[in-house]
Amino acid sequence: MSSENEKYRIYAIKYAHHDRMSSENFIGGDPHDVPMPLDYYVWAIVGTAATYVVDMGFDAEMASQRGRTIIHSVEQGLERVGIIAAEVKEVIITHMHYDHAGNHDLFPKARFHLQDSEMAFCTGRCMCHQGIRHAFEVEDVKSMVGNVFAGRVQFHDGDSELAPGITLHRVGGHSDGLQVVRVQTERGWVVLASDASHYYANMQRQQAYPIVYNIGDMLEGFVTLRRLADSDDHIIPGHDPLVLQRYPAFDAETEQWIARVDLVPER
Repeated sequence: MSSENEKYRIYAIKYAHHDRMSSENFIGGDPHDVPMPLDYYVWAIVGTAATYVVDMGFDAEMASQRGRTIIHSVEQGLERVGIIAAEVKEVIITHMHYDHAGNHDLFPKARFHLQDSEMAFCTGRCMCHQGIRHAFEVEDVKSMVGNVFAGRVQFHDGDSELAPGITLHRVGGHSDGLQVVRVQTERGWVVLASDASHYYANMQRQQAYPIVYNIGDMLEGFVTLRRLADSDDHIIPGHDPLVLQRYPAFDAETEQWIARVDLVPER
């Protein structure tokens, strides 16, 4: 178990990319409609005694199916920071959308941390509606159900402490059981927002992302992010390419691939 004074390192690891316009990223569109691409990330929280991976991404087959571009596989990114996926013991699933819950076989030794409400959501009546289920993949959901029956899922109900210095918080909105991860670092409390705010701009403009289950919960989620984090600079959005521009790279060879978001942003 980590000590109460643990200060974690956090890596934002890009694995894929999608070119799109800004009008696709806000409910109500964007009158400027300029290029505003999505980056896809997983995150690694590394302490002295334990490592936690946040989300699993998707693989090349899913990228082809969904029209996305893999830049580096999730496995490659983790290995670059010294993490062997096959040895990871703890994986936090922020929500069950395809870009966060794929790569089913990548973590054979892991226990998965998931909100009760997210498992109920992705196996319940809302999945009867194409407008809601399109962001989920049935094989991802079936795999997680298998993990439940194998005793490899630890469920969380709302707020909980995963370890000293790491807490989970259900915010919903984008998906009914979406959770964010609050992490103690040398610079204070950093919040991995995942899809509680896809971009910095969603939160700054108070303008919801179009893939949403409950708009009110998404907007309240912005309030929760600010309550949990030490400042706006301590909130890491889920898909913004600016993360890799603002934060120091892991090393000279991982510019625009892996960033240290536990460090102070450089710009």
